[in-house]
Amino acid sequence: MNATRQQRLARAKFALPSFVTLLSIACGFGSIVISVDNAPVGDPSDYRLAAILLVLAGVFDALDGFVARATNTQSAFGVQLDSIADVMNFGCAPGLLLYCYGFAQMGAAHPTLVRMGGLACFVFVACGALRLARFNVMVGKTDPRYFVGMPITAGAACVASVVVAWPDPVADMVGAFLVMLLMIAVGTLMVSTIRFPSSKQPKKATFVALGVCVVLLALLQTRFFALFFVFYIGATLLLNIAWKSGWTKIAPPKVYDDE
Repeated sequence: MNATRQQRLARAKFALPSFVTLLSIACGFGSIVISVDNAPVGDPSDYRLAAILLVLAGVFDALDGFVARATNTQSAFGVQLDSIADVMNFGCAPGLLLYCYGFAQMGAAHPTLVRMGGLACFVFVACGALRLARFNVMVGKTDPRYFVGMPITAGAACVASVVVAWPDPVADMVGAFLVMLLMIAVGTLMVSTIRFPSSKQPKKATFVALGVCVVLLALLQTRFFALFFVFYIGATLLLNIAWKSGWTKIAPPKVYDDE
């Protein structure tokens, strides 16, 4: 009897990280449903809610790995499930959100522009899928302190931050073209070879950056998130340019033979 109970507990323990991943998928799916339902209406609060659900999906995405390591229940199944969840939560869901947010209110007046917007959003989704596939085959072959290309979670948060900061749907051609530019630019960053710092950096610098972010969040509120990604991308590009110029005050990434 005790042996049977222990086996059940062991199975339940291994199921826990997958359950957290499913919570992440639920948030991504919820964002999709809200985006689609709100497309004909254009309620800013619903678009902001859809974007916040993507942020919550990112929280659960981080937690499932933490839970797996804490309970020593890492598995190949969990890795595959997490990768599938990332495609939906941080590829399809933000792509659809920005499509509805940027182009749904312009369908009757500018049908060609809407199709162009759909193509730009697909570029984002495709680049996110390619980014994940590359990450999966390069595990252990790159410097763990840096990501090769913008992580898909950061890419999703970047485009979602625009909706959080300015939740009113786009209603003019200039705004629609800016959304297209945003989706293509972030997609390009995801499949690029630009090195983005990971969380495996010196702890002191991480805590200082976190403290600064908390202060700015209190001052800027929802606009903080958009400003954060402008700084994040700008600082990363400058850092990569500095490395190309021979600057080594911040240690450049190690290059492996099979990269």
